[in-house]
Amino acid sequence: MILTLTLNPSLDRTIEVGALTRGAVIRAAATHLDPGGKGVNVSRALLANDVRSCAVIPYGGSEGRRLLDLLSAEGIDMVPVPVEGPTRSNVAIAEPDGTVTKVNEPGTALTPAELDTLAGAVLDAARSADWVVASGSLPPGVPIDVYAGLGRRFAGAGVNLAVDTSGPALVSAVSAGPALVKPNRDELAEATGTSIAHVGDVLDAVGKLRAMGARSVLTSLGADGALLVEDDDRVWYGECAVEEPRSSVGAGDALLAGFLAAGARGGTALAEGLAWAGAAVGLPGSRMPGPADIDRTHVRIGSPDPARQLCPY
Repeated sequence: MILTLTLNPSLDRTIEVGALTRGAVIRAAATHLDPGGKGVNVSRALLANDVRSCAVIPYGGSEGRRLLDLLSAEGIDMVPVPVEGPTRSNVAIAEPDGTVTKVNEPGTALTPAELDTLAGAVLDAARSADWVVASGSLPPGVPIDVYAGLGRRFAGAGVNLAVDTSGPALVSAVSAGPALVKPNRDELAEATGTSIAHVGDVLDAVGKLRAMGARSVLTSLGADGALLVEDDDRVWYGECAVEEPRSSVGAGDALLAGFLAAGARGGTALAEGLAWAGAAVGLPGSRMPGPADIDRTHVRIGSPDPARQLCPY
């Protein structure tokens, strides 16, 4: 079983437009409302592919109740933890070429008592878990070492921890030696102080992150695919072509979910993660792909070319 923790979940509204023009009145072609938050998305992707998962989620206010309703409608196994502040709402504007502009609310601060309750819920549920996925941004005021503290407690219980976060929270988390870290290109560059323009730069930055304490590192590179460096120093690079991109929201979460579902080791797991991520990019909003959406024929796995230039931002 794969347990997920999302400290800053959200309601995600995606608006599809023909083009985004600043200052103009734009008519939406379609809108979608989805449960959001990185760990939430991982659990949704796993459920869609019949992989057992449970999501630990703080919720508050009418937005929080709506979030639980949406997750219940999808059949997500949850451990909901009530908190005083309201759950945040995010807006994404998606253009036909796959470009997505996001406006994310910061979320509501969690009290020390609420954090203790969440940590207890995670530790109780983790007793039957193979992996715990701690992911997403931290709400305002939450200590940056919260993931690191959980990681140390999981290590004593023999539970594998995967971390997908950013900024100081990522730097702090790797000090606890998580089994897996999944940064994207920007997050990797920020955490290591490395300018990343080529695949070789990714390899150098991953080396720095591992020296800081991370064991295996799965780096998502957007249209350039993903790179996996394992704790035994094996390196894998992969790509997945997407013919008609619609939304990149949640693609990194689908990558992580597919990778874990396939055993979290080697090129086979990387290929599965990329297939799930590619399928997510072809879906509207932050929908997670099911078996009917996933086409593995577009995935290519091989060795990285350090000289390869990455797509510009």
